Amino acid sequence: PRRWWAVLVLAALPSAGAGGENPEAPPEPWTQLWFFRFLVNAAGYASFMVPGYLLVQYFRRKNYLETGRGLCFPLVKTCVFGNEPKATDEVPLAPRSEPAETSPTWQALKLLFCASGLQVSYLTWGVLQERVMTRSYGATATSPGERFSDSQFLVLMNRVLALIVAGFYCILCKQPRHGAPMYRYSFASLSNVLSSWCQYEALKFVSFPTQVLAKASKVIPVMLMGKLVSRRSYEHWEYLTAGLISIGVSMFLLSSGPEPHSSPATTLSGLILLAGYIAFDSFTSNWQDALFAYKMSSVQMMFGVNFFSCLFTVGSLLEQGALLEGVRFMGRHSEFAAHTLLLSICSACGQLFIFYTIGQFGAAVFTIIMTLRQAFAILLSCLLYGHTITVVGGLGVAVVFAALLLRVYARGRLKQRGKKAVPVESSVQKV
Repeated sequence: PRRWWAVLVLAALPSAGAGGENPEAPPEPWTQLWFFRFLVNAAGYASFMVPGYLLVQYFRRKNYLETGRGLCFPLVKTCVFGNEPKATDEVPLAPRSEPAETSPTWQALKLLFCASGLQVSYLTWGVLQERVMTRSYGATATSPGERFSDSQFLVLMNRVLALIVAGFYCILCKQPRHGAPMYRYSFASLSNVLSSWCQYEALKFVSFPTQVLAKASKVIPVMLMGKLVSRRSYEHWEYLTAGLISIGVSMFLLSSGPEPHSSPATTLSGLILLAGYIAFDSFTSNWQDALFAYKMSSVQMMFGVNFFSCLFTVGSLLEQGALLEGVRFMGRHSEFAAHTLLLSICSACGQLFIFYTIGQFGAAVFTIIMTLRQAFAILLSCLLYGHTITVVGGLGVAVVFAALLLRVYARGRLKQRGKKAVPVESSVQKV
């Protein structure tokens, strides 16, 4: 028991090598430890989730849908019970089809546009994410500057812009009649906010290439969550590729070369945070898949999830008194404000490119583009921030991406044979 307690204490403490530019910086107070901040954030979200859950149960027990009246009835009905779509109200989601006047050249140009948009959006997002979380702002010859440490504020900035974009899209483009109870989005929002927080926080302890490989390997917990949440069954080739991904990630982690002092070293804290990111994100994917049974569009899903994400993060930041501090930091450092705005723009635009690419070319092409993006992200991070990868680590990276491409090929073969392929991972709000 004492050994396990010591491991937990060491994991919660800031790493000596995570200081990046200031390896001799004094240790942070215990109130700034990632585990304590996680608990405080979770308590803030619970202050909304628990009363909301009790209200939902109250209205259901009272059979409010049959007995309710008054001005609040439409709101309660939408939030708690939802609206059953009528045949005359449904707007069928058009299947992917080729335009009547489509030439190979035009298709190639559209594919180039989609690939370029996805690569630019998410590569820029990855570079800025690492810059914001691992480097100081306002550094001069006499001052080391200061770092921004509140990951929750960055999550809020991303979600606000994504909510605005999704809202305008729903207003300008006709959508299917919404039938899902609004409260059901809150579960996906909670897990999405926690996964994003873990993702940002992990960069204080692990290198960006390690984080990218962790994202690539999340297919394993997604399969586990699929069995638990959705009762899915999987083919043998899926277990094979999942095993190859595990081997590749292990090769990379066990052979990682020494990081220069300007990059965060891999620590136990970082690995725990990455595990939290993968677990929460896997739940988000499977919960979103279940919500799509209400025949909603991806943009409606994007709006619902981001609405509750903004509610949770704003409430938690206000309770902690951290919202104004984040705004003040933006006022002190205009470069940080520009990075945060561009980070949010890349996140929102990337989501729109995801929807358009899947609609035009299907999930297989989209998965290939995003797999290549992850490989480019590792290369770009190594070039810009000086991360080192050994030969064995490079082989591990190659094994991971080969397994991912093999999954795409096998899924395509299943589709050609007329078998029911396992649904691709939900692509809504992953950053």
